[in-house]
Amino acid sequence: MLSLNKLESISKKRKRVGRGGDNGGTSGRGHKGQKARSGVGGELKPWFEGGQMSLTRRLPKRGFVNSKFKKEVKIVNLEDLEKRFAEGDTVDLSTLTNKGLLKGKGKYFVKVLGNGKLNKNLTVKVNKISKTAKEQIEKAGGTVELVGEV
Repeated sequence: MLSLNKLESISKKRKRVGRGGDNGGTSGRGHKGQKARSGVGGELKPWFEGGQMSLTRRLPKRGFVNSKFKKEVKIVNLEDLEKRFAEGDTVDLSTLTNKGLLKGKGKYFVKVLGNGKLNKNLTVKVNKISKTAKEQIEKAGGTVELVGEV
């Protein structure tokens, strides 16, 4: 039968530091220091160095990244042009994005590299092209036109 003197506690008993138990006088918290005090348990961040200047601030800064004027280069291989384009097509920025070969927004250059074989007559209008890619396109009967900066 349920009675008031036989109810089980629903709250957990809190651990009292240094009082009883098999862990000795410090109850497994070591000797003194910030982590031995109450209320610190999970509050210390793993990168906290005890008030000492942090490692990232102590080390010297090296190099320079000019990200404001950085120009991204998107790469397209000849094998991609062989798969996606038909004989006599014009390859430029708009057709490359329509065919799904270029993704992303912002300013970027398009460079064609000579990876793969090309057997189709294509007109290629891109910002940059490798020497081998240019040779293969011209060998297949196509033309290469370099357009200016983005």
